[in-house]
Amino acid sequence: MNKLLSSTVVFLSLFTPLTGEENTQIREILITGNDAMQFDLKKFEAKPGETIRLTFKNIGSLPKIAMGHNLVVLKKDVHALSFGQKVLASGGSASNPLPKSLLGDIIAHTNLLGPGESESITFNTPNQSGEYEYVCTFPGHFAMMRGKMIVK
Repeated sequence: MNKLLSSTVVFLSLFTPLTGEENTQIREILITGNDAMQFDLKKFEAKPGETIRLTFKNIGSLPKIAMGHNLVVLKKDVHALSFGQKVLASGGSASNPLPKSLLGDIIAHTNLLGPGESESITFNTPNQSGEYEYVCTFPGHFAMMRGKMIVK
């Protein structure tokens, strides 16, 4: 390729509009979990089909095996309390807080995190308006560690 043609290709690629995912706006949300089994953010709103990058951080100090936390965003009409019970009934444990057999009930999830650890997950909110619960599925935490994503 001659030098002039090569420069033209670079120039055109710099000014070509992006399409698809490259054009998507991503909204950042931070949620923390602590040793008192609480999320700091109990509710947030989102638009249908919005791209969310959710960062979850365990700000506790107790060991992961005793007080690990994850964040699991549930599908519509899947409730945190009943899902937590389903996790336990499916063999959920401190080393397996989210059995693979239950992945069909979720939109997105983090791994189990120990003190000071964080993880970001990126997902699109559902197109259907409504309330979508999120929960920590470490054994027993689901009773207190819950929140809602409200899509409207």
